[in-house]
Amino acid sequence: MGFIKTIENIWKIEDLRKRLLITFFFVVIYRFGSFVVLPGVDPAALAALESKASGGLLGLLNMFSGGAFANASIFALGIMPYISASIVIQLLGMAVPYFQKLQREGESGRTKMNQYTRYLTVAILLFQGPAYLLGALGNAAPGGFWDFLVPSTIILAGGSMFVLWLGERITDKGVGNGISFIILVGIIARLPHALIGEFTSRLTNQAGGLVMFLAEIVLLLLIIAGAILLVQGTRRIPVQYAKRVVGNKQYGGARQYIPLKVNAANVMPIIFAQAIMFIPITIAGFSAKESGFWAAFMDHTSVWYNLVFALLIILFTWFYTAMTINPVQMADELKRNNGFIPGIKPGKKTADYIDQVMSRITLPGSLFLALVAILPAFASYFGVSREFAQFFGGTSLLILVGVVLDTLQQIESHLLMRHYDGLLKTGRIKGRSGSIAAY
Repeated sequence: MGFIKTIENIWKIEDLRKRLLITFFFVVIYRFGSFVVLPGVDPAALAALESKASGGLLGLLNMFSGGAFANASIFALGIMPYISASIVIQLLGMAVPYFQKLQREGESGRTKMNQYTRYLTVAILLFQGPAYLLGALGNAAPGGFWDFLVPSTIILAGGSMFVLWLGERITDKGVGNGISFIILVGIIARLPHALIGEFTSRLTNQAGGLVMFLAEIVLLLLIIAGAILLVQGTRRIPVQYAKRVVGNKQYGGARQYIPLKVNAANVMPIIFAQAIMFIPITIAGFSAKESGFWAAFMDHTSVWYNLVFALLIILFTWFYTAMTINPVQMADELKRNNGFIPGIKPGKKTADYIDQVMSRITLPGSLFLALVAILPAFASYFGVSREFAQFFGGTSLLILVGVVLDTLQQIESHLLMRHYDGLLKTGRIKGRSGSIAAY
């Protein structure tokens, strides 16, 4: 009854109801476009692409696009080119003085950086489009430069930019962070297919059968619980505020806490690292002929792939935490509000202390994030099908957990703002500093 009451409360709030309906409408458009095949492509010849995209990095790319990649859809390239462009622009913001200046200019600077990100996204799409058409489609493509390759590349680029537009509209007018929500929809769309496939394979397999399938489900639930703890884990620093008297009233004197996220970067590092690990696919032209150096990085279960993937996640965790958490600014805010950490001098000493605490909690957080990210390789090693193994940790699970919690938090904030009970009676969903919506 409590759940039904919550749904009724959500429906009573006009603004929230509109946002949910708009989000649903945009998701329907996105899913419909995932089944619109490129003009000229032979649908009967797409079976080879479907089998090629059933595992490995192509399987991950197909999952992020919600199956559009294997369908040769107008949305086949999905949102990943935009994410890759965002990574490049953010790295330039750390190294190039011009982009550093734009970051300091506030809203106008962010607008210019968003424009550069879009220009770079188009450039990446114009490179990835022909690679997809020539490498992945194979016999399904009719061939011809002017009559197929050029118009299809333009359609693919336009499709990805339209997906980006949908994500931005979900952010502005819907519920949740649009870009991350688009990725979430693609992941959820592939989950039933992977679950049914694993169930069928276990029933036909004499070794374990249904018992092994139930054990996999229990293990998956435990991993999800661990991912939730990773996303919401915090370390609290006590803060004391000095007493001050204004007129007949006394202010301050109470002890509060600064919550520092164990994983302040959330799922951003794993998305950044995954986007970089997709580069070998583009360089190899989505070819099925994998050999030599690229072969190790085209197989997401290989030792070298997972080692490099884990190292990138650790590095990006430190990088993104440094971007989102500014100890000097936090120390200055405390000082301006007559606050201090007991036993620590205000100013530089406080900033150094906060930085030291962040370093101590970021290291185990980044290691655990990397461990969860490479769990699909271990799942495949123990006989789990490749498609279902992608949900045993990895990018898919962390995005799913992070985005769902963030969306529930936004819905709960609307309920509490209108004096309705939140989604959880035992306590509010913890907020998250930083988000995939940084895109």
